[in-house]
Amino acid sequence: MNDYSLEDIIALSKRRGFVWPGSDLYGGLANTYDYGPYGVELKENVRKIWWKTFIQDRNDLYGIDSSILLKPDVWEASGHTTSFNETVVEDKVTHRRYRADHLIEDYFKKKGKEVKADGLPLKEMTKIIRDENIKSPDGNEISDAKKTSALFETKIGMIVGEKNQAFLRGEIAQGLFLNYKNIVDAFHPKLPFGIGQVGKAFRNEFTQGQFTFRTLEFDLMEFEYFFDPELDKWERIFDYWREQILDFTLKLGISKDKLRWRSHEPFELSHYSKRTDDLEYKFPFGFKEVFACAYRTDFDLSNHMKHTGKDLQYRRENGDKFVPHVVEPTFGLSRILTAILADAYQEDEINGRKRVFLKLCPIVAPVKTAVFPLQNDDKLQKVAKQIYEELKGKIDGTIEYDESGSIGKRYRRQDEIGTPFCITVDFESLNDKKVTIRDRDTLKQERVEIEKVGEWLQTKLQL
Repeated sequence: MNDYSLEDIIALSKRRGFVWPGSDLYGGLANTYDYGPYGVELKENVRKIWWKTFIQDRNDLYGIDSSILLKPDVWEASGHTTSFNETVVEDKVTHRRYRADHLIEDYFKKKGKEVKADGLPLKEMTKIIRDENIKSPDGNEISDAKKTSALFETKIGMIVGEKNQAFLRGEIAQGLFLNYKNIVDAFHPKLPFGIGQVGKAFRNEFTQGQFTFRTLEFDLMEFEYFFDPELDKWERIFDYWREQILDFTLKLGISKDKLRWRSHEPFELSHYSKRTDDLEYKFPFGFKEVFACAYRTDFDLSNHMKHTGKDLQYRRENGDKFVPHVVEPTFGLSRILTAILADAYQEDEINGRKRVFLKLCPIVAPVKTAVFPLQNDDKLQKVAKQIYEELKGKIDGTIEYDESGSIGKRYRRQDEIGTPFCITVDFESLNDKKVTIRDRDTLKQERVEIEKVGEWLQTKLQL
């Protein structure tokens, strides 16, 4: 089991160019992060696997890319302007604000008790805070719980004073619902079918100290799966997509023994949901949701039809019309990166020295292989560079060439960024036309003919 601290993971992420604090040059901006070269590669690999799995390899899902900015009326129709709120408290001394449910949950966690407070009524949260004498992280008295909108406000318009209020999207689902009619009219799909996308969402986030798990802006991958409630039981579709979510998570190399499903209690369900199940991962700070499956009934389409007067019904073959129901699988792209890094972080000892490495599944690893000349020798460098150039045309993913520092330091660097295989050209390679390929996890070395290196790697790196 991997039980390393969050601080260990953050240090590696910063040191090796996965994730950096946002606006760090100016002292940082809470809950914002920049993804460095390896973080971008890791995120893109996950996104590509998701897109291929759920959009390209299926004939019942349509991919789109909807706008981040939507007309404010959309959020009124969807219920987000009135129901998309967070419950917060304020430190009476520092005036810092915190999520009330998180303070309550953390308080009971320290007592060895798991409590879910998200969705509890304001009075009940306040009562718990007073009865238990819960303080702020700074040890100060906190205010009563109150509601605040989680939506990010912005303004649209050219003339000062006449700009219209708008919102950065708090979820990417509404863009999918708004394009339901476009998909039906353009492609005439038969139910059940889905519409999916990958994109950014934005929320006012108060909780700090959980790395990239809770951020002001984050990436989501999700789709709405529309079906006829008279022909398909929602429970069957819901269970099917739960299985698909878990299969996808395991495909990324996440440890199954650190995953669990948790159904939302009635008090914590979103305003649009009849049932929501979270797939949670055991982070260093406890089990937290990464992916989810929700049954949104016909809530969204019915409300958009009501507010716009547009017919969003689907016509059955017998001519009857109805509003489709929806099951929504949601995949947190930013959060799964946090889980992948936490799950992959490993330490061991080689000849009395600590080795830190990321045991990443090869299909998500930001660098697939690295090519080294054993020494700074012109002949070795020439062969190594030839292998590097040839592999770039054969391997789908990033390949690195490195000739700086000792071979040991190069191995350690690649271990820390999770490169599964390192190829070394030595003086023997000039005679036997073979190279040494080192396995990141086992440290075993294998001699492989240069002309077969590409084929060898493709076999190891395939899905």
